[in-house]
Amino acid sequence: MKADLHLHSVYSDGIHTPLELAKRAKEEGLGLICVTDHDNMGGEDEKESAMKECGLPYLRGWEVSTVSDRKVHILGYSCSMGKAYEYFVEKRKEEAVERAEKLLKAANSYFGIDCTMRDVEEQCCLAGNVLHPMYTVRAVAKRLGRTGNGIDLFKEAFDKNKPCYVAPRRPVPEEAIDVIHELGGVAVLAHPGRMRLEGKHDLLDRLVKNGIDGIECYYTTHTAEETEDYLDFARKHHLYITGGSDFHFDGGKPVFGKPDYEADENFLARVLP
Repeated sequence: MKADLHLHSVYSDGIHTPLELAKRAKEEGLGLICVTDHDNMGGEDEKESAMKECGLPYLRGWEVSTVSDRKVHILGYSCSMGKAYEYFVEKRKEEAVERAEKLLKAANSYFGIDCTMRDVEEQCCLAGNVLHPMYTVRAVAKRLGRTGNGIDLFKEAFDKNKPCYVAPRRPVPEEAIDVIHELGGVAVLAHPGRMRLEGKHDLLDRLVKNGIDGIECYYTTHTAEETEDYLDFARKHHLYITGGSDFHFDGGKPVFGKPDYEADENFLARVLP
């Protein structure tokens, strides 16, 4: 089944509604998509309804941001939403607010502006979302009179080693794997090609030992060589092979529905009802 299992909507830092994503998937001939918003599975009724309207199966998903000696993102598929989920997300919300306040203080000082948390919250498409750092970047960009989606400003001032950078306070990858499993889901390492090369295979081995179920082998920025490397690793360790674009909006590197990826029967049998 042709699929894109890594998409972002207005329930995190994407700009499209679930229905807009579902309609686009139908138009482009995808048989399955998964909306994997950052650190939450909000909007479940809306997402499920959107897929149903477009004749697509519904797969619940999210992307958990973690930190080890580097940023590591873990995709969770087919998770339930119980008390363990609610507790985990509340912690992420607290951490996100704390970081947003620090980012705002650094930006106000650096740019000589008076951006407020209300400005940041206005960039959050839906009330109650985890405050993704791009909300702060976009609020600052608006105050500076900059146009666009904030990516250029992020690279200029908020990225690591830049003047407004604030280190995230996030769980370690094993915590994400554990909560995904506790919720009955499948834990998949997202975009391994985006992690720095040094010690990467040591990290992969560690995640396998701690229960990772799959690897996102097909990804927007993976080279053909990287894709083959991750495919070999996944097959060797009997892991699920997934793929996704990481699409947020048009105009960025991720292109909706690309790279080409077909979900296999074993994976589909595990995650779909």
